Amino acid sequence: MDNASYASLTRMSGLLREMDTVANNIANLSTTGYRREGLVFSEFIQDTGAGEPSLSMGHATGRVSDLSQGALTQTNGTYDLAIEGGGFFLIDTPGGQQLTRAGAFTPNDVGELVTSEGYRLLDEGGAPVFVPPDAATVSVGPDGTVSADGDPLGRIGLYAPADPLDLSRASGVAFAAPGGVEPVEGQILQGFVEESNVNPVAEIARMIEVQRAYEMGQGFLDQEDERIRSAIRTLTSN
Repeated sequence: MDNASYASLTRMSGLLREMDTVANNIANLSTTGYRREGLVFSEFIQDTGAGEPSLSMGHATGRVSDLSQGALTQTNGTYDLAIEGGGFFLIDTPGGQQLTRAGAFTPNDVGELVTSEGYRLLDEGGAPVFVPPDAATVSVGPDGTVSADGDPLGRIGLYAPADPLDLSRASGVAFAAPGGVEPVEGQILQGFVEESNVNPVAEIARMIEVQRAYEMGQGFLDQEDERIRSAIRTLTSN
């Protein structure tokens, strides 16, 4: 197989991955705190020896997340929290501490605020955020201070990765920062949730673009296959 065919095949493989990524973005249009994901294409060139043409392959294994602010929707839920501006909530998961913008929390049976998966929300000191089960009113201030019946209990922490480039998606709405996290200042809104930042029109347009690019690659391979078959027929008929 020549270099042109290799390049086309690897590009088509990357386009399939991008199609999966776009489809996943569209599937999470209504997922609270979801960050749009994209794919990064790169080229790898291999030297095949003196006098031989180089081998070129495309790779689409790098992923990038769009961390721009999503729309804020008012729910009036006591434990629905949204971050306005930068920063993440810190949650305790079986895979270690992770960052998330999904702020739809609920108290568990011992009064700790947890995500829908049961992961505990952590305060500025790294401890679980606790709310007394018998509290009549619970409020969360813009600085993250949690109060029950007017008495302050603690402060929800907002964090960011110590290295902005050291952020990888651990699950749909959670991110890992292997290099550690550091506290940041931000504003928390009680009774709001942050929606997905996926633009449905842009994603559908991108899906059509990827599909057409894949079809063009398939057409090229079909033409190349016919060219090779024609050359073989010509050579064997002589």
